[in-house]
Amino acid sequence: MKTILFIIQKEFKQIFRNKGMLPIIFILPLVQLIVLSNAASFEVRNIKFSYVDKDHSAASRELISKFETSHYFKIINEFPSKKEANLEMQKGTVDVILEIPIYFEKNLLKDKKSNLLVSINAIDGAAAGVTNVYIMQIIAGFNQKIQTKLFQYNDAMLVKPQNIETIPSFWYNKTLNYKTFMVPGILVLLVTMLSLFLSSMNIVREKEIGTLEQINVTPIKKYQFIIGKLFPFWVIGLMVLTVGLIIAKLVFNVPILGNIFLIYGFTSVYLILILGIGLFISNHTETQQQAMFIAWFFTVIFILMSGLFTPIESMPTWAQKITLLNPIRYFVEVIRMVMLKGAGFQEIKIQLGIIALFAFAINGLAVWSYRKSN
Repeated sequence: MKTILFIIQKEFKQIFRNKGMLPIIFILPLVQLIVLSNAASFEVRNIKFSYVDKDHSAASRELISKFETSHYFKIINEFPSKKEANLEMQKGTVDVILEIPIYFEKNLLKDKKSNLLVSINAIDGAAAGVTNVYIMQIIAGFNQKIQTKLFQYNDAMLVKPQNIETIPSFWYNKTLNYKTFMVPGILVLLVTMLSLFLSSMNIVREKEIGTLEQINVTPIKKYQFIIGKLFPFWVIGLMVLTVGLIIAKLVFNVPILGNIFLIYGFTSVYLILILGIGLFISNHTETQQQAMFIAWFFTVIFILMSGLFTPIESMPTWAQKITLLNPIRYFVEVIRMVMLKGAGFQEIKIQLGIIALFAFAINGLAVWSYRKSN
């Protein structure tokens, strides 16, 4: 035990002695959490909106006013013809073109229906899909209101409009603030990336400076060396989590409804898994550059298939099955369940069991692959 404590003490001194590493460990993740949480958004705003109004009626003006008052759209211009509007969309100055046909209001009064032509710049398919939802919501609201105004008289008698009123109830995120959804996930990414990069480059650094051979010929046992080398980064991972949770609460007002010690318990097991992956990478690389590239390769795959930016349910069936091997997926699920839903141990025990199984398997493989010459 004393041997392990001496190695841990040496590692902490080595970490804090490196002035260039301290900002990377403590300052950079915090800046990234604040910046990424404000930048990463599923909302699409400042949509450049234009229109071609061929009717110039009260109904067409009211429809356009609906878009003007929306905080999602930015009115660019009114064009006299669809051809001119199409040219501006080709230049990239317009994202949406709404064409209101002639006799728009007249057709509403006579036939109780009319057509609208909406052109959307769909180079970014995801943004175009969200834009289309915004447009359909505005038109649906306008349609309901215009029917109440225009169709309330039937055969010279007043007919009360029969509207179905929907009252939504938003659970777990009443204000629909995307930061409440994104901040826990981004915190998971920062804890993962920092722990994986530092652990994967740790033993490789000993190889590069030539001290690993000296350690290998000492009476230090393999398990003592590995625990002593990885334990400091396990502590640092929990420290980053702590600071991240404080920022999430104070800066972004993200609720923490569940037991915070449950988050720390799951993170403790999760970090053992990530450090084991880092150890495995360092055992099969000779330079820090190689270790960094391999760690980054796996991190990108883990992030893209974690369900943070793209819902797992929207992925192909084969991709959904691959995500079952992704540890970040389970951590993102758990931290959101505990923080936002107030989930307890019973709700996360399956994810915890999977991560513990992964941690046992990866660390066993990493320890076996580490060769210590006597």
